[in-house]
Amino acid sequence: MLTIEEKRVYGDRQGAIDAFVASSMGVVRVRVAGTTVGEFGLCARCRARDVAATADRVAVATDEDVRVLELPDGSGDADGEGSSGEPTFTETGFGPAVAVGYDGNDLLAADDGGRIACRAADAAEWSDLASDGVATVTAIDGDLVGTDSGVYRVHDGGLDHAGLTDVRDVAAGSVPLAATAEGLYKLGNGWMTIREGPFSVVAADPRSEPGRLTRAHAVSEDGTVYAANDDEWTPGFESNAEIVGIGYGGGVYAVTADGSFRSSDDGDPFATDANPRTRALGVTDVSGLAIPTRRRSD
Repeated sequence: MLTIEEKRVYGDRQGAIDAFVASSMGVVRVRVAGTTVGEFGLCARCRARDVAATADRVAVATDEDVRVLELPDGSGDADGEGSSGEPTFTETGFGPAVAVGYDGNDLLAADDGGRIACRAADAAEWSDLASDGVATVTAIDGDLVGTDSGVYRVHDGGLDHAGLTDVRDVAAGSVPLAATAEGLYKLGNGWMTIREGPFSVVAADPRSEPGRLTRAHAVSEDGTVYAANDDEWTPGFESNAEIVGIGYGGGVYAVTADGSFRSSDDGDPFATDANPRTRALGVTDVSGLAIPTRRRSD
């Protein structure tokens, strides 16, 4: 049985948060205080395909089911720990899933056959938003669902096609964003091009003010990390390792497919001049990063 014994310091440090990393070996919980990476360990053993979080919950898409971890209100710390000291994820009955996301407190999930469903915060059962006819789902964030046939938006218990094609990632923050095979886009009066060329990852701080991109990042297919500053996107570091997730808390955090976790104060955590902290997590085939954070609209 796989174990990770990287028990560092800072476990009880004031202001520390938990970040959750999805990998083929399971879900890794990483303790971070500012830019300092503290203790980390494998808290759920499964093939994790995707991970998402609110201030109160963490959801993971696995090959068996969508599983949820309850957190103390707004603390970012894992609750419900079993006798082993590991957090307890509970099954939801969705079945095998490839993507998860939260629209407010409602949980969304998708499987590899095009089924997309919602489990409302006050409900125990899943309600299908689409059972077939939707292309391969690549990402879910807020009310945005990214697929290889474009972006869909959750509306009145169903899905509305919102344009674009070949979408790799979405960010439903104060300004909706989409990373596609053709470019990086923002939603205003329709989808507007920010940068041309293929992009693979996009993320925005969920605590940003409406209509502003206080902190946002995108990664092009060639590994260039772009950062937004007052709606101006500038290229920065070119990463040799594949970046698969970016998140926000006291700093800016990123994770690579080969299991490298990086953090910086307020910029590109892969930039050499940003003094990033780096930790190898000891897992492979990493697919996502989620940090429990209350959105500004919550």
